[in-house]
Amino acid sequence: MFYRAVWEVAMVTHFVVIAYIALGGFLAWRWPRLIWPHLGFAAWGLVQITGLVECPLTWLENWGRAHAGANGLKPGGFIDTYIEGVVYPAEYVGLVRWLVIGLIVVSWAWVLRAQLGRPQRSTA
Repeated sequence: MFYRAVWEVAMVTHFVVIAYIALGGFLAWRWPRLIWPHLGFAAWGLVQITGLVECPLTWLENWGRAHAGANGLKPGGFIDTYIEGVVYPAEYVGLVRWLVIGLIVVSWAWVLRAQLGRPQRSTA
């Protein structure tokens, strides 16, 4: 039971992190300080696309699954298991990645525009 809970919490956390990577810049429209954690998560997303580093959430979910006696994630990890071929067809991976990058750039541009348009606060 414990190991299943570990894997399910890791799975839900994965969904939240991926949603935040794609859409977190839009939250910064309302709460500008959220742009900094979003920059970090977006950078992490770019690192993950390269495939050079395994995501710790993927490792944790696979660990929980193995100890619970379940099959692990597909070799491509979380996205290949739960999103690719389920949310969108696998042949559109490149297009979906570019759309997500576009969403992130638009959200950041809007935050920058809003910040540049604000009057500077005086520290005196």
